[in-house]
Amino acid sequence: MTYARLTKEQFEELHQEFINFLATQSIDAKEWQTIKETKPEVAEQELDVFSDLVWEGVLKQAKYLEHISPQSMHLFALNDANMHLIGVKLKNDIDLTTKEGFAWLRDNLLDDNVEFVTATKEYSENKNLDKFTLIQQGAHITKGELYNYFLKIIHV
Repeated sequence: MTYARLTKEQFEELHQEFINFLATQSIDAKEWQTIKETKPEVAEQELDVFSDLVWEGVLKQAKYLEHISPQSMHLFALNDANMHLIGVKLKNDIDLTTKEGFAWLRDNLLDDNVEFVTATKEYSENKNLDKFTLIQQGAHITKGELYNYFLKIIHV
C-alpha cells in the first residue's frame, strides 16, 4: 500500500464506489462476504488497493494544502513541477489556531512579531507521495483562499 487505508467512515461514504470497484473485478456482494470470511488477507488487500486508488485521485486533484499550528502557518500551492510555500511565523505568544489569534494576525501583518518566508521545492519521483506526506504531517487540502490572500500581500 502506497498511502494509508481509508477509515471506516470514509469507506462508508464511498460505499457505492467500493461496490463499483469490486464489480470491475467481477466480485458481487455474496462473493465479497465469502472472501471476507474465508480469505481475510485477500479482503485486506482489496481494501488497500481501493484506498490507494482513492488517495491517488484525491492527491492528483489537490491544488493547495495548509497546515496551521499555534505559532506558524504553512500554505502550499501544489504546482505541476513543484510546491510553493508561503510560511508565516509568529515570534510572540499569539495562537493562530484560535479565532482571536487569527484576527490578531490579520490586523497586525506588518508587526515585527510576524515573519514571512517563501520557498519552492521540486517534487521527488512520486509527486502524490510528497503531497500525502504533508497531509500525514497535519496539512489539509483547501481551495487556496489563504495562500492566495498572503500571496497578494507579499508580492505587492
